[in-house]
Amino acid sequence: MFKESELTSIIIGKAIEVHRHLGPGLLESAYQECLHYELVNEGLKVEKEKALPIIYKDIKLDHGYRIDLLVENKMVIELKTVESFTDVHTAQLLTYMRLGEFDLGLLINFNVKLLKNGIKRFVI
Repeated sequence: MFKESELTSIIIGKAIEVHRHLGPGLLESAYQECLHYELVNEGLKVEKEKALPIIYKDIKLDHGYRIDLLVENKMVIELKTVESFTDVHTAQLLTYMRLGEFDLGLLINFNVKLLKNGIKRFVI
């Protein structure tokens, strides 16, 4: 069981490693595969493209959302390869966190020169 701060540090460290190796400019899926690989090799439980259903009134809609990476069943990681974050990206991550009842989230944009400038952490 990892503490929140330890888990965050591991994930950010591995994301930086992936970014240093690949650099910016690739598709989101490439970063997702590489970060998934790094986190699993670190001994973390990681689910890729985790389905997140929507409950509408009394109906469960399985065609809801897909979380890019869910780490240790508590940290939602949403990956982007965009010019810069928008309010929609933040809203997307916060929606995933709310619907899945997850307290922790990381929004990571790999399309930046320095990855530290492309990371936002959320706690709800």
